[in-house]
This record gives sequence, C-alpha cells and structure tokens, in this order.
Amino acid sequence: MTEKILILDFGSQYTQLIARAVREANVYCEIIPFHKEIKFSPELKGVILSGSPFSVNEANAPHVDVKQIAGNHPVLGLCYGAQLISTYFGGRVEKSEKREFGRAILQKNTEDILLDEVPETSQVWMSHGDSILSLPENASLLATTNSIPVAAFKVTEPACNDIFGLQFHPEVYHSEYGKKIIQNFLYKVCGCTGDWTPAHFITDTINSLKEQIGDKKVVMGLSGGVDSTVAATLIHRAIGKNLFGIFVDNGVLRKNEFESVLKTYEQLDLNVKGVDASQVFYNALAGLTNPEEKRKAIGKTFIEVFDAEAQELTDISFLGQGTIYPDVIESVSVHGPSVTIKSHHNVGGLPETMKLSLIEPLRSLFKDEVRKVGLELGIPHELLFRHPFPGPGLAIRILGDITEDKVKLLQAADDIYIESLKRHGLYDKVWQAGAILLPVKSVGVMGDERTYEFTVALRAVTSVDGMTADWAHLPYEFLGEVSNEIINQVRGINRVVYDISSKPPATIEWE
Repeated sequence: MTEKILILDFGSQYTQLIARAVREANVYCEIIPFHKEIKFSPELKGVILSGSPFSVNEANAPHVDVKQIAGNHPVLGLCYGAQLISTYFGGRVEKSEKREFGRAILQKNTEDILLDEVPETSQVWMSHGDSILSLPENASLLATTNSIPVAAFKVTEPACNDIFGLQFHPEVYHSEYGKKIIQNFLYKVCGCTGDWTPAHFITDTINSLKEQIGDKKVVMGLSGGVDSTVAATLIHRAIGKNLFGIFVDNGVLRKNEFESVLKTYEQLDLNVKGVDASQVFYNALAGLTNPEEKRKAIGKTFIEVFDAEAQELTDISFLGQGTIYPDVIESVSVHGPSVTIKSHHNVGGLPETMKLSLIEPLRSLFKDEVRKVGLELGIPHELLFRHPFPGPGLAIRILGDITEDKVKLLQAADDIYIESLKRHGLYDKVWQAGAILLPVKSVGVMGDERTYEFTVALRAVTSVDGMTADWAHLPYEFLGEVSNEIINQVRGINRVVYDISSKPPATIEWE
C-alpha cells in the first residue's frame, strides 16, 4: 500500500510545483480540487492546502473544513491555505499595507519540527496581497519577515493532528530551504518513509496491470514518443504478446523516424506493427493551409487508419494510452478543463463503436518521472530524452499547403539541424528544436546561377515545461555552420534564418 499526500487545489499557479516537490522527496501525492470529497484512508498521511488567486475575505472564496481534515491527518497550508487556516480558527486576515511579491528574508522566532535544520534567517518567496495580522488564540508564531508579522505558524487544536501555515511558497526554487521544510512535513510530521521510487512504481504498476487485464488483449497506438513507449513497455511487462501496438507513419515524421522507431520497439521486444499510411495522409492534407484544419485532418485520418488496423485484431478488450498526470490535473482543475488552444494530441480519440476500456499506466506521473521510469525499464536514453515533437508532426512546421516534396525538403533540413546540435553538444542544452519551412521564396546566387528557392527558419528554445520559453542563444559560429550545410546539401533551400522570439508572445511551434 503506497503512502500518499493529498494536495487540495484552490487554483494556485504553483500547485503542480507543490506536487513535484513532494514527489522529489519520494512520496506519492495527488492533486484534487478543494471541493472534491476527501477519502480518508490508511495510506493517506497528510494534506496540503494550496495557494489561490482568491482572498479569504471574498464572499465567494473557497473554503474547507480544516478541523475535519486535521482530525484525520496533519495539515500544511501554503499562502492562501495558511490564511484559510488562520481565519478558520479565529485569526484576522486583511489587505496588507505592504504587499509582498518576490524574495523576502525569513526570521525564525522559535524552534519547531517543521523548521528543523532551517537557519535562523533564510530567503523565501512571497506572492500575496493579504496578510495574517493576528493569529488565533490556539496558534503559536514560528517565523516572521521584515514586512509581515506572520510568516509561519502552528495551530494546536484538541483531537487534531498538527496544523501548520506558511505565508510564503516553499515549493518554488527561490525559497532556499523550502524543499527542506516540505521534507520535514512529510517525514517528521506525517511519518512518511519516502519509499516511492521508479522501481517501486514499476513493481506496483505491473502487478496492478496483471490484475486488471488478466489474459485479455490490449491494443495501443504508439507515436514513437516518450509517454507511449514507456506505457507500452509497462503493459508488455505485465501481459507480454497480448499487447498489440500499432505505429502509423503519417508521412510527416522526421527523417528515417519510422524505421528507427520500429527498430527500437523490436529491441524492446514490443509487439508492434508498423503501418505506412503516408500517402493516405498526403491525400487528406492536399490543399489545406489552415493550421487547425491540418491538425483535424491528421487526427481524423489517424483514427481511420488505426481503426482499420485494430479491426483486423480479434478479442481486444482494452485500449492502452500514454496519458500523464498533467493531462489528468488539467481535466479536473478547480477551474474546470482548460480552453482548447489546439486540437489533436499524439494519439487521437477512437470511435465509440470500439467500446474498449482504457489502460493508462502513467496517469499518475509527471514527464520527468516518466523518463526516470523509462530509464529503470532499460529504454534507450536517446528516445527518453529526445525533444518534444508535435502530434501532427512536420505538418505544422510547413506553413501553407503540404506536399510530399515539401516534407522531404524539411526532413532533410531538420535532420541536418538536429544532428548538428548533437554533434556540438548542444542538443541536451535546449528544450526543443526544429526547422520550419516558410511559404517564402527568395533570390539567391549559387556559382554563376540565380536561384529562387525556399527559406527555412531554425527554432530552438529553453524551457522547463513548455508553458513559457525563451529562445536559445546558440553560438553564431554554430548557426553559420548549420546554415551553410543546409543550403549546400538541401536543393530547394537557399536561405536560413533563426527565430529569436520568446513564448509568450510567440508560440514554440509556428502553427
């Protein structure tokens, strides 16, 4: 039975960071909206209340029964969570005259298990407009800053476990001893053992899959990406050849990707059928220039191809998918599902007529945890740590209409670019890189001849999660070398430019 921490989400932008900090301490945790009923169970060890854009004094401010929760498990409130705890027990929270945003110096007032091994003064990160001006009678002050009277406190309530509140954000990088404080809460307050490791996850997941699937069969659409490969490997470890993988060549993969991915699957002993449907996709994309229309065409065609292949199999009961935890969090967010910015993920939905039950072995993991599990499973490093690649592939890196000739042009240019990044030791220093074929032709000179050929834009960004990104400051010498190589080797391209826009306002992809 895996021990667990529950994070109640009040809409904070930092909620996922809290979860990551807990996971990094080898303790499993889940995020649920604050209004969802808590299932108190032996494996649940503690509850963390997140921050929020709300003020506790607003009429529609979210609330929970702190005493009921603390009657079962220790509680740690962060920012809004701390203010909620304070007002619940009779403290006073008001708009502060001195708002704190950014770095502040934490000053310990007294020793407590939560702040164990934290220096008398340390840097923390603040982000709040309200302040706790007075604590409840049953609370003791643990720490302050120069600007606010209450930065950390503890509530002692009869028939309740320990209740702590922190006005600052220990989960963010800028709080020097924030991770230590979270670990103190997990280990010293909640009594966690920190036994949630990749190896532990693999063992538990395989056993669970064996029990769930039994001797039935699973079909899975593979994309060649990290998530689907790791998910398929776990399912394979559980049921062997009863997993039937389908890898579709949609005609807009990277150069030689279809062959290389199939070879990797063979090395992993996965039962995967490769389907070359490139011409089917080219026909579906013919004449389309709108990015959303191209995405929908690829998604629809994938479903049709996958469905046709799946129908050839018999007695299939389950559909395997590489869904990961951020996808799950987004769908159950305190704010509800996010607005769709672009359609089509790596693997589209399937016809309802298939009536298959879902198998999602990675739905509890973040992307970095998926990679750790993949390493433990022996999946090649190159596949696990390759850059993100869009589900619609090069179709959204070709602006305008899609033709087979344009795809081949971009594949060649992109391959030169990516291989050069690897050769110069730059590939792992950027989060994502790729080439974009522009619907622009310009005049060039090669030898004694004028050319009128396409322009390619090179894109490379640094990022943590793709939500924001900065353009990668690649060396000029490197860019010059790549430009020269592309122009000399790829007939049809005579000009190379480099994209230096950040996200926001731009996006990482061009479409």
